[in-house]
Amino acid sequence: MSTTTSSTTAPPPTALGRAAGGAGKYLDDRLGVASQSKKLLRKVFPDHWSFMLGEVALYSFIILLISGTFLTFWYVPSVAEVTYEGSYVPLKGVHMSEAYASTLEISFDVRGGLVMRQIHHWAALLFVASMMVHLLRVFFTGAFRKPREFNWVIGAILLILGIVEGFAGYSLPDDLLSGTGLRIAQAIIQAIPVVGTWLSFFVFGGEFPGTAFIPRLYTIHVLLLPAIFLALITAHLALVFFHKHTQYPGPGRTEKNVVGYPLMPVYIAKAGGFFFLVFGVMALLAAIATINPIWGYGPYEPTQVTAGSQPDWYMGFLDGAVRSMPNWETTVFGVTISWNIIVPAMVLPGILFTLMIFYPFIEAWVTGDRREHHILDRPRNQPTRTALGVMSLVFFAILFANGGNDILAITFNVSINAITWATRILLFVAPPIAFVITKRICLGLQRRDREKVLHGRETGIIQRLPNGEFVEVHEPVTPAEAWVLTQQEVQRPLELGPATDENGVRRPGSLHHRLRARVSRFYFGDRVEPPTPDEVRELEASHGGH
Repeated sequence: MSTTTSSTTAPPPTALGRAAGGAGKYLDDRLGVASQSKKLLRKVFPDHWSFMLGEVALYSFIILLISGTFLTFWYVPSVAEVTYEGSYVPLKGVHMSEAYASTLEISFDVRGGLVMRQIHHWAALLFVASMMVHLLRVFFTGAFRKPREFNWVIGAILLILGIVEGFAGYSLPDDLLSGTGLRIAQAIIQAIPVVGTWLSFFVFGGEFPGTAFIPRLYTIHVLLLPAIFLALITAHLALVFFHKHTQYPGPGRTEKNVVGYPLMPVYIAKAGGFFFLVFGVMALLAAIATINPIWGYGPYEPTQVTAGSQPDWYMGFLDGAVRSMPNWETTVFGVTISWNIIVPAMVLPGILFTLMIFYPFIEAWVTGDRREHHILDRPRNQPTRTALGVMSLVFFAILFANGGNDILAITFNVSINAITWATRILLFVAPPIAFVITKRICLGLQRRDREKVLHGRETGIIQRLPNGEFVEVHEPVTPAEAWVLTQQEVQRPLELGPATDENGVRRPGSLHHRLRARVSRFYFGDRVEPPTPDEVRELEASHGGH
């Protein structure tokens, strides 16, 4: 028997390898990138499908930047009048603005221009939709709690700016549909008491539509707002890295750790593939689903209105709010106050967006909780918060549906007045009903979780006992599932101390404490206590899992 020992040596580095190593060492000596990159690439992120919603928003924004850059090469932000001589025959010889003519050129004469226009529009719709759904996920799971309040504020501002940016984008072609939207925006500006007319002249550069607004809007759309987006998205991602990512409850997951996979190589590979998947879906939609066919609307004429015109979906709630408001006006000292515009178009969105931005601080005030939270809530375990979210969605859905009341009236052969009055009634009736039903459902799901832990899962197997009794066999839940069903912390209403001290002197801030205690009872007055370990052991000992 013989033994042969062989040794191998690594091949010498190639010229390219030496150059790459030298460049890396050069940068590391001056910027210290190696240690920072190593720490960054080994950062752990939890794995759950709902976390991809934020990624969809990010990738949509990147697609918007790429497709928007392509469109800027041919789009002309000018309302100077030209005569169309392009490829679209039905509009040949028609007088129109350079903005509209250049958009037609992109659609019919630039190779790939129509596809890129539609990719840009679909990506804009997806960008706002994914931000909204992402914010809903954060809201319902409580991911906005300390230390992530400011990240919630950034996300809410991004959503608001996304709506503004989308409106600016689809107003640039200067077709009849976008011009109608701008006319509505001008009417809202004019409705501002005292300064409305002056402000309208300032924004539009004179009488509507003017010649200055499209160039100004173009600058805002391609320079100002994208720069703000880049800054806010960078800050948003930096805070995610700094605070570490939240995770859903599960065995081994605590407020002190993160269970998941490192950024490199797992998440970088996933992110790259997911980006191209999102891009592919946008390209597919652009290829098979026409959106915003401006050639069918014609150029904007201030004396015309598009029949059955509808804005992009994210503006539907605002349109529905204006349509649902009664025609109320007041004249004070010769100044007309148009409540039918001010309330639905300015006051209502202002209240809704303000509450959305400051909700983390409102809930922290109610609970008095100053701890850091990295484990997410199950929505059923926060019934009041979940019910408030569903109530808001129902309110939004009613306004959104009313934004197309004319289309609904024609489609279903119903009086538009009946739809408007139904909307006005439902706005006050449906959200409270949705709140009560959602809260009862959450409490019912908590009771079902409690029963599942105490009595096990129903198996559908019927067993006959020696005494002739028939019972259904229950299968005990696994320890991991039992942990998930019982890990939540039960929050109780704040206790209100005496209003006066031992000397009968009124304590300072007693009114504030009473208000806080009342709101706390509203949040946590109805609750279901999860089973304690002693209850579980006692029940298991009593009937052995049946």
